[in-house]
Amino acid sequence: MKLNELKPAPGSTKRKTRKGRGEAAGKGKTAGRGTKGTGARKNVPLGFEGGQMPLQRRLPKLPGFNSRNRVEHTAVNVSALEEVFDAGDEVTPELMAEAGLIRSATTPVKILGDGEITIALTVTANSFSKSAEAKITEAGGSVQTVGA
Repeated sequence: MKLNELKPAPGSTKRKTRKGRGEAAGKGKTAGRGTKGTGARKNVPLGFEGGQMPLQRRLPKLPGFNSRNRVEHTAVNVSALEEVFDAGDEVTPELMAEAGLIRSATTPVKILGDGEITIALTVTANSFSKSAEAKITEAGGSVQTVGA
């Protein structure tokens, strides 16, 4: 068998409908376009809805919504604090930035409770999760919240 010998299975293909070739052809006179109107005379633009505002203009250009008032916090887990700092240290966003836990001390920091902490630290951050606050105080440390 060669490529030039390939052909569709018998009965699987139909001949193309030749429109506008007389009434006997079944698609004569108006050629399936109906009578009168834009669709009968020329091609209607893609997405045209008869003067109604088209779907592609009714929907927003980009997905999602971004709030102007959103405050993006940098997350730091208590397990990371234990790895970097020693017992009795006073942890501030500036020290976290120096240690490489956060990129910048100017962005708000939130301490999260993932992992364990066994050393007493005095942690200063913009916000704390309830579990992080509980773990730090349970280990003998204290938490201080600063305004964002």
